[in-house]
Amino acid sequence: MNKQKRTQIFERLAAANPSPQTELEYDSVFELLIAVILSAQATDVGVNKATRRLFPVANTPATIWALGEAGLIEYIKTIGLYRSKAANVIKTCRALLDHHDGVVPATREELVALPGVGRKTANVVLNTAFGQPAMAVDTHIFRVSNRTGMATGKTVRAVEDRLMRLVPRPYLHNAHHWLILHGRYVCKARTPECERCTIVDLCEYRHKNLSEETTP
Repeated sequence: MNKQKRTQIFERLAAANPSPQTELEYDSVFELLIAVILSAQATDVGVNKATRRLFPVANTPATIWALGEAGLIEYIKTIGLYRSKAANVIKTCRALLDHHDGVVPATREELVALPGVGRKTANVVLNTAFGQPAMAVDTHIFRVSNRTGMATGKTVRAVEDRLMRLVPRPYLHNAHHWLILHGRYVCKARTPECERCTIVDLCEYRHKNLSEETTP
């Protein structure tokens, strides 16, 4: 895919949704970090249901640490992998208290050093909370990038690196939100809804799901 097509794609995504936001609910950088940790292999809807109960009770490293693993599990047991996530969240809260004065750090190196925080989670926090250009490549972004031809790669890191290099600079900050939402609601895994896709004529996918009447 050439630069002109990529620019047109993001022009259209931006026009349709000028201020894209994460669908995770949070009121602080710490709440965002915890929500993203909990969201691994879980839906944002499911995470939001749990954090709506958790955050009014405990929404700081100290208050979640005070709950302990057993106490935290009572709030997040509806989420997949809740036991391991509870363990990581408690350890992360302890690390934040011990090494960062209870404040979420703003560098990738410090974030990925926290238990349960991988590169994707760190990138979400860096981008969404701190306004840094970072690409949190999840299954949606990986699929959309490869399917459209926008940034192909066999690994998540390869796609991340290509997107960081190829996405037009004015759109880089919001790009991962646009691509996630596009993959979640339009360019779906099993049956992409090409007929209502705003970038269908720019997409280089060979097997578009179009009726005969709308096929270019």
